[in-house]
Amino acid sequence: MIELSKTLKQVREAKGLSQKELAGLIDMAQAQYSRIESGKTDPSFSVVVRTTKALGLSLSELFAADEIFSDTNTYDKTLMEKLRLLDSLEEVEKVSIYNLIDSLISKKKLKDNLTNLISS
Repeated sequence: MIELSKTLKQVREAKGLSQKELAGLIDMAQAQYSRIESGKTDPSFSVVVRTTKALGLSLSELFAADEIFSDTNTYDKTLMEKLRLLDSLEEVEKVSIYNLIDSLISKKKLKDNLTNLISS
């Protein structure tokens, strides 16, 4: 069963938003939004719709997010945090990191192919 308050918090954090930032995006006081995330009050349907739009999600993605986060292990959470930080870099820095990742993946593929050729 989905815990909407928990899922909203997890998605908000994954998007790198504070409660205050998200509350501002949905035209709600931060204290009221905090009560939603803490489970002290249930949001109206219109608030859920505004929140999903502010988070860049559809309603179905929001409800699927509960399953995604329940399956996420600590390693994945660390990786998600690094990706969130990567998104905050300048474009030139991002390109450099993407190039580095591409070269490491290419090197791994080449090594695996050579190993397979040798062992054949």
